[in-house]
Amino acid sequence: MRVALVVAVAAALSLTACSADPPPPPSAQSTAPVIAPGRPGEPARTISPSEAATAVPSPTANAADVKYMKDMIAHHRQAIDMAVLAPSRADSAKLKGLASRIKDAQGPEIQYMTSWLQQQGLQAPGHHADHTGMPGMATPEQMEALKNASGKDFDRLFLTLMIAHHQGAITMSEQVLTDGSHIKVEELANDVAATQSAEIRRMLEMQAGR
Repeated sequence: MRVALVVAVAAALSLTACSADPPPPPSAQSTAPVIAPGRPGEPARTISPSEAATAVPSPTANAADVKYMKDMIAHHRQAIDMAVLAPSRADSAKLKGLASRIKDAQGPEIQYMTSWLQQQGLQAPGHHADHTGMPGMATPEQMEALKNASGKDFDRLFLTLMIAHHQGAITMSEQVLTDGSHIKVEELANDVAATQSAEIRRMLEMQAGR
């Protein structure tokens, strides 16, 4: 009987061991550093995995994203208003070519930003939206002076105003790269900063060559 009891206990222990869930496999947490590419003109940097998880841009927009897109539409519209004057008023063929590229690049960007706002359930600002305090914007008086200028005088004023205008767009882009959260806005801001920085260099060369 003692032998039977031992056998029974052993069998019960065996069944218990078979029915128990296997222990979960050990989870590996990466501690390897992550290389984060820098913004235009900035070097890459090393960040921790936990920092990398929070550094990934979100598909959700915040107030800074919306403000950037609305403000940049108005900003681009003025650049186009300036650029369309060049064919009939500018003296320099290079300046006319640059103005054409500005118009051709910023028109589609306005359409993109308008579409993005609509996807967020928002409307683009009207053509006469207030842009007081927006970096780089020409005043109504400066725009009127540009419309009334021609030849080399137009070229000089156009370059002065458009360089300041582009610098303002770069400032706005740098700000949303810090404060924004939406990945599409970040991509656009990086493109705007890179494109307009290159155009500023061309305009500075035009100014120096006059």
